[in-house]
Amino acid sequence: MKLHRRAGTTAEGPFDLVVTPESAGWGYSGLRVLELDGSETVTTGDAEALVLPQSGSCRVEVDGETFELAGRTGVFDAVTDFAYLPRDAEATITGSGRFALPSAKTAKRLPARYGPAGGVPVELRGAGNCSRQVNNYCLPHTFDADQLLVCEVLTPGGNWSSYPPHKHDEAREGESELEEIYFFEVARSGMGYQRVYGTDERPIDVLAEVRSGDVVLIPHGWHGPSMATPGYDLYYLNVMAGPGQERAWLICDDPAHGWVRQTWDSQDVDSRLPFGGPR
Repeated sequence: MKLHRRAGTTAEGPFDLVVTPESAGWGYSGLRVLELDGSETVTTGDAEALVLPQSGSCRVEVDGETFELAGRTGVFDAVTDFAYLPRDAEATITGSGRFALPSAKTAKRLPARYGPAGGVPVELRGAGNCSRQVNNYCLPHTFDADQLLVCEVLTPGGNWSSYPPHKHDEAREGESELEEIYFFEVARSGMGYQRVYGTDERPIDVLAEVRSGDVVLIPHGWHGPSMATPGYDLYYLNVMAGPGQERAWLICDDPAHGWVRQTWDSQDVDSRLPFGGPR
């Protein structure tokens, strides 16, 4: 399985990027990215999905509802409003910009809905050079879905995020089993790095230079750090889903590195956070 996929290598039809459970070699998580100047009709099949503007604005028509998404100028500028698409739906998206459609296979059909930007909790996580911003769009405590989990992480240049390394590949107390997609954008056409590694029982080994439009697939194993090189802010969209009946994001730190969290108590959050407005 190829876990690091470069920008443009998964393009299909109107989509610049397509990751399906079938192409990823797993069961639930998916992502499509649509560059749009006009109108496109998309179907969800057996998956629930979001329409999440990366840049630009659009109108979404689905199940007799119309949602006007104000969107944003770019991922580093603001959180965005979004639309939820149920499974077995046909949606027409009209507008101009780039739109992510994270998805998760589900057996349950929920109603189409609008998610306002003002309802998206923005979390500043970590401290010092582990400071990052997390935009919690579609998590159990922020927005109702059946299987889909979606958030964005924004990391100032020179900082590390997804750290300490953690995993969520076992269904047990304190941990949930989730496949995960990382979709990257790097400011100023720069680069970042992503690390994924496994256990002796389930080996996996990725150290990838990532650029805008790249994805890294994480079927299992410890993932982190995500490294923002100095001078280049790093963004990634996280898409997660799994087989559990309870929709939950429960992680386990690598015990060799979990102690790092304790060091944050004596450090300040990076003053460059939160992102938003001119930079």
